[in-house]
Amino acid sequence: MNSTDLQELREAVELLENPGWIANLTNLIGVPLESAISRLPRRIKVRITGAVTKSIRVALEIAVKTMDQTKEVSVSNWIHRAAVGGTGALGGFFGPWALTLELPISTAIMLRSIAFIARSHGEDLTVPESKLACIEVFALGSSSSSHGSLDASYYGVRIGLARALSEAAEYIAAKGLADEGAPVIARLIARIAARFEVVVTEKVAVEIVPVVGAVTGATINVLFINLFQKMAEGHFTIRELERKYGPEEVKKQYYKLRQDAD
Repeated sequence: MNSTDLQELREAVELLENPGWIANLTNLIGVPLESAISRLPRRIKVRITGAVTKSIRVALEIAVKTMDQTKEVSVSNWIHRAAVGGTGALGGFFGPWALTLELPISTAIMLRSIAFIARSHGEDLTVPESKLACIEVFALGSSSSSHGSLDASYYGVRIGLARALSEAAEYIAAKGLADEGAPVIARLIARIAARFEVVVTEKVAVEIVPVVGAVTGATINVLFINLFQKMAEGHFTIRELERKYGPEEVKKQYYKLRQDAD
Protein backbone atom coordinates (compact mmCIF):
# COMPACT_ATOMS: atom_id res chain seq x y z
CA MET A 1 0.00 0.00 0.00
CA ASN A 2 1.50 3.34 -1.02
CA SER A 3 2.02 6.15 1.49
CA THR A 4 -0.96 8.21 0.30
CA ASP A 5 -3.40 5.33 0.60
CA LEU A 6 -1.90 4.33 3.95
CA GLN A 7 -2.55 7.83 5.26
CA GLU A 8 -6.15 7.66 4.02
CA LEU A 9 -6.54 4.36 5.81
CA ARG A 10 -5.06 5.83 8.99
CA GLU A 11 -7.61 8.65 8.87
CA ALA A 12 -10.41 6.14 8.26
CA VAL A 13 -9.34 4.13 11.32
CA GLU A 14 -9.47 7.29 13.44
CA LEU A 15 -12.96 8.15 12.17
CA LEU A 16 -14.41 4.67 12.58
CA GLU A 17 -12.89 3.67 15.91
CA ASN A 18 -13.13 7.06 17.67
CA PRO A 19 -16.41 8.70 16.61
CA GLY A 20 -16.42 11.14 19.54
CA TRP A 21 -20.23 11.06 19.73
CA ILE A 22 -20.43 10.18 23.44
CA ALA A 23 -17.99 12.92 24.45
CA ASN A 24 -19.89 15.53 22.42
CA LEU A 25 -23.21 14.65 24.06
CA THR A 26 -21.71 14.53 27.56
CA ASN A 27 -20.17 17.97 27.08
CA LEU A 28 -23.50 19.29 25.82
CA ILE A 29 -25.54 18.27 28.88
CA GLY A 30 -22.80 18.30 31.49
CA VAL A 31 -23.71 14.92 33.01
CA PRO A 32 -22.66 11.34 32.16
CA LEU A 33 -24.68 9.99 29.24
CA GLU A 34 -25.26 6.67 31.02
CA SER A 35 -27.14 8.56 33.73
CA ALA A 36 -29.44 10.19 31.17
CA ILE A 37 -30.11 6.84 29.46
CA SER A 38 -30.94 5.13 32.76
CA ARG A 39 -33.73 7.68 33.36
CA LEU A 40 -35.52 6.93 30.09
CA PRO A 41 -39.05 5.62 30.78
CA ARG A 42 -39.93 2.24 29.32
CA ARG A 43 -42.68 3.73 27.14
CA ILE A 44 -40.10 5.99 25.46
CA LYS A 45 -37.75 3.05 24.88
CA VAL A 46 -40.61 1.20 23.17
CA ARG A 47 -41.29 4.27 21.02
CA ILE A 48 -37.59 4.44 20.08
CA THR A 49 -37.60 0.80 18.95
CA GLY A 50 -40.63 1.36 16.73
CA ALA A 51 -39.27 4.59 15.25
CA VAL A 52 -35.86 3.05 14.53
CA THR A 53 -37.33 0.01 12.75
CA LYS A 54 -39.60 2.25 10.69
CA SER A 55 -36.68 4.53 9.80
CA ILE A 56 -34.44 1.70 8.59
CA ARG A 57 -37.31 0.23 6.57
CA VAL A 58 -37.94 3.63 4.94
CA ALA A 59 -34.21 4.11 4.27
CA LEU A 60 -33.96 0.68 2.66
CA GLU A 61 -36.94 1.42 0.43
CA ILE A 62 -35.42 4.74 -0.64
CA ALA A 63 -32.05 3.13 -1.28
CA VAL A 64 -33.44 0.30 -3.41
CA LYS A 65 -36.18 2.13 -5.30
CA THR A 66 -34.91 5.69 -5.80
CA MET A 67 -31.14 5.81 -5.30
CA ASP A 68 -30.18 6.21 -8.94
CA GLN A 69 -26.69 7.47 -9.73
CA THR A 70 -27.91 9.42 -12.76
CA LYS A 71 -30.67 11.25 -10.86
CA GLU A 72 -29.11 12.02 -7.49
CA VAL A 73 -28.39 15.73 -7.09
CA SER A 74 -24.96 16.56 -5.72
CA VAL A 75 -25.37 19.02 -2.85
CA SER A 76 -23.10 20.07 -0.03
CA ASN A 77 -23.21 17.96 3.11
CA TRP A 78 -23.79 21.25 4.93
CA ILE A 79 -27.22 21.38 3.26
CA HIS A 80 -28.00 17.95 4.65
CA ARG A 81 -26.81 19.04 8.10
CA ALA A 82 -29.03 22.12 8.00
CA ALA A 83 -32.05 20.03 7.00
CA VAL A 84 -31.46 17.50 9.77
CA GLY A 85 -30.89 20.36 12.21
CA GLY A 86 -34.35 21.64 11.31
CA THR A 87 -35.97 18.31 12.11
CA GLY A 88 -33.99 18.28 15.36
CA ALA A 89 -35.52 21.61 16.34
CA LEU A 90 -38.92 19.97 15.91
CA GLY A 91 -37.87 17.04 18.07
CA GLY A 92 -36.38 19.36 20.68
CA PHE A 93 -39.63 21.32 20.89
CA PHE A 94 -42.06 18.39 21.05
CA GLY A 95 -39.72 15.91 22.75
CA PRO A 96 -39.53 12.14 22.17
CA TRP A 97 -43.21 12.03 21.20
CA ALA A 98 -42.24 13.52 17.82
CA LEU A 99 -39.67 10.79 17.21
CA THR A 100 -41.95 8.61 15.07
CA LEU A 101 -42.31 11.51 12.61
CA GLU A 102 -38.91 13.15 12.98
CA LEU A 103 -36.53 10.17 12.87
CA PRO A 104 -37.62 8.69 9.49
CA ILE A 105 -37.25 12.15 7.92
CA SER A 106 -33.82 12.69 9.48
CA THR A 107 -32.71 9.19 8.44
CA ALA A 108 -33.82 9.74 4.84
CA ILE A 109 -31.87 13.03 4.68
CA MET A 110 -28.81 11.35 6.17
CA LEU A 111 -29.08 8.56 3.61
CA ARG A 112 -28.81 11.11 0.79
CA SER A 113 -25.69 12.52 2.41
CA ILE A 114 -24.24 9.01 2.82
CA ALA A 115 -24.98 8.27 -0.85
CA PHE A 116 -23.16 11.45 -1.89
CA ILE A 117 -20.08 10.33 0.08
CA ALA A 118 -20.34 6.80 -1.36
CA ARG A 119 -20.27 8.07 -4.94
CA SER A 120 -17.27 10.28 -4.17
CA HIS A 121 -15.39 7.06 -3.33
CA GLY A 122 -16.34 5.31 -6.57
CA GLU A 123 -19.40 3.32 -5.47
CA ASP A 124 -21.86 2.33 -8.21
CA LEU A 125 -25.20 3.04 -6.58
CA THR A 126 -27.13 1.29 -9.33
CA VAL A 127 -26.22 -2.12 -7.84
CA PRO A 128 -27.80 -3.61 -4.66
CA GLU A 129 -24.50 -4.30 -2.90
CA SER A 130 -23.49 -0.63 -2.95
CA LYS A 131 -26.97 0.54 -1.98
CA LEU A 132 -26.93 -1.75 1.03
CA ALA A 133 -23.45 -0.53 1.94
CA CYS A 134 -25.10 2.88 2.45
CA ILE A 135 -27.68 1.36 4.79
CA GLU A 136 -24.85 -0.44 6.61
CA VAL A 137 -23.52 2.93 7.77
CA PHE A 138 -26.45 3.22 10.20
CA ALA A 139 -25.04 0.23 12.08
CA LEU A 140 -21.85 2.17 12.85
CA GLY A 141 -21.05 4.96 15.24
CA SER A 142 -21.52 3.99 18.88
CA SER A 143 -19.02 3.00 21.53
CA SER A 144 -18.25 -0.61 22.45
CA SER A 145 -19.52 -0.14 25.98
CA SER A 146 -22.87 1.07 24.75
CA HIS A 147 -23.34 -2.06 22.69
CA GLY A 148 -22.80 -4.40 25.62
CA SER A 149 -22.29 -7.84 24.09
CA LEU A 150 -22.30 -6.53 20.52
CA ASP A 151 -18.91 -6.02 18.88
CA ALA A 152 -18.90 -2.33 17.99
CA SER A 153 -15.52 -2.28 16.24
CA TYR A 154 -15.72 -1.47 12.54
CA TYR A 155 -14.81 -4.92 11.26
CA GLY A 156 -16.79 -6.51 14.06
CA VAL A 157 -19.92 -4.80 12.75
CA ARG A 158 -19.15 -5.74 9.15
CA ILE A 159 -18.54 -9.38 10.04
CA GLY A 160 -21.75 -9.46 12.05
CA LEU A 161 -23.77 -8.08 9.13
CA ALA A 162 -21.97 -9.80 6.25
CA ARG A 163 -24.35 -12.72 5.76
CA ALA A 164 -27.52 -10.65 6.15
CA LEU A 165 -26.23 -8.08 3.66
CA SER A 166 -25.15 -10.73 1.14
CA GLU A 167 -28.48 -12.56 1.29
CA ALA A 168 -30.44 -9.31 1.01
CA ALA A 169 -28.35 -8.14 -1.96
CA GLU A 170 -29.00 -11.42 -3.80
CA TYR A 171 -32.72 -11.24 -3.02
CA ILE A 172 -33.01 -7.59 -4.15
CA ALA A 173 -31.05 -8.27 -7.34
CA ALA A 174 -33.50 -11.03 -8.21
CA LYS A 175 -36.80 -9.64 -6.92
CA GLY A 176 -36.30 -6.05 -5.81
CA LEU A 177 -38.47 -5.11 -2.84
CA ALA A 178 -41.63 -6.64 -4.24
CA ASP A 179 -42.09 -8.42 -0.91
CA GLU A 180 -40.75 -6.08 1.79
CA GLY A 181 -41.83 -8.56 4.45
CA ALA A 182 -39.62 -11.35 3.12
CA PRO A 183 -37.60 -13.00 5.94
CA VAL A 184 -34.28 -12.09 4.38
CA ILE A 185 -35.26 -8.39 4.24
CA ALA A 186 -36.81 -8.43 7.71
CA ARG A 187 -33.64 -10.01 9.10
CA LEU A 188 -31.42 -7.29 7.61
CA ILE A 189 -33.66 -4.51 8.91
CA ALA A 190 -33.64 -6.05 12.39
CA ARG A 191 -29.85 -6.44 12.46
CA ILE A 192 -29.16 -2.85 11.41
CA ALA A 193 -31.96 -1.41 13.55
CA ALA A 194 -30.54 -3.11 16.65
CA ARG A 195 -27.30 -1.16 16.25
CA PHE A 196 -28.87 2.10 15.04
CA GLU A 197 -31.15 2.01 18.09
CA VAL A 198 -28.15 2.35 20.41
CA VAL A 199 -27.19 5.71 18.90
CA VAL A 200 -30.80 6.91 18.68
CA THR A 201 -31.32 6.03 22.36
CA GLU A 202 -28.26 8.11 23.25
CA LYS A 203 -29.68 11.00 21.21
CA VAL A 204 -33.14 10.83 22.82
CA ALA A 205 -31.67 10.52 26.33
CA VAL A 206 -29.93 13.87 25.83
CA GLU A 207 -33.02 15.51 24.32
CA ILE A 208 -35.15 14.83 27.41
CA VAL A 209 -32.68 16.53 29.77
CA PRO A 210 -34.60 19.59 31.09
CA VAL A 211 -32.13 22.17 29.73
CA VAL A 212 -32.54 20.90 26.18
CA GLY A 213 -35.03 22.72 23.96
CA ALA A 214 -35.62 23.39 20.28
CA VAL A 215 -32.29 25.14 19.67
CA THR A 216 -30.25 22.44 21.41
CA GLY A 217 -32.36 19.78 19.70
CA ALA A 218 -31.15 21.18 16.39
CA THR A 219 -27.56 21.08 17.67
CA ILE A 220 -27.96 17.44 18.71
CA ASN A 221 -29.26 16.52 15.26
CA VAL A 222 -26.33 18.27 13.58
CA LEU A 223 -24.01 16.17 15.76
CA PHE A 224 -26.14 13.15 14.82
CA ILE A 225 -25.74 13.57 11.05
CA ASN A 226 -22.10 14.58 11.45
CA LEU A 227 -21.50 11.25 13.20
CA PHE A 228 -22.90 9.24 10.29
CA GLN A 229 -21.15 11.41 7.70
CA LYS A 230 -17.88 10.57 9.45
CA MET A 231 -18.80 6.89 9.54
CA ALA A 232 -19.67 7.01 5.83
CA GLU A 233 -16.38 8.72 4.97
CA GLY A 234 -14.40 6.07 6.81
CA HIS A 235 -16.53 3.16 5.55
CA PHE A 236 -16.33 4.07 1.89
CA THR A 237 -12.62 4.90 2.13
CA ILE A 238 -12.12 1.31 3.34
CA ARG A 239 -14.29 -0.12 0.56
CA GLU A 240 -12.42 1.90 -2.07
CA LEU A 241 -9.07 0.63 -0.77
CA GLU A 242 -10.42 -2.93 -0.69
CA ARG A 243 -11.25 -2.70 -4.39
CA LYS A 244 -7.68 -1.58 -5.01
CA TYR A 245 -5.68 -3.85 -2.68
CA GLY A 246 -8.09 -6.64 -1.73
CA PRO A 247 -10.10 -6.99 1.51
CA GLU A 248 -7.56 -9.08 3.41
CA GLU A 249 -4.66 -6.67 2.84
CA VAL A 250 -6.72 -3.68 3.91
CA LYS A 251 -8.03 -5.49 6.97
CA LYS A 252 -4.49 -6.47 7.99
CA GLN A 253 -3.25 -2.90 7.66
CA TYR A 254 -6.36 -1.59 9.45
CA TYR A 255 -5.73 -3.74 12.53
CA LYS A 256 -2.03 -2.81 12.52
CA LEU A 257 -2.87 0.91 12.45
CA ARG A 258 -5.48 0.49 15.15
CA GLN A 259 -3.01 -1.35 17.36
CA ASP A 260 -0.36 1.34 16.79
CA ALA A 261 -2.86 4.01 17.84
CA ASP A 262 -3.73 2.28 21.14
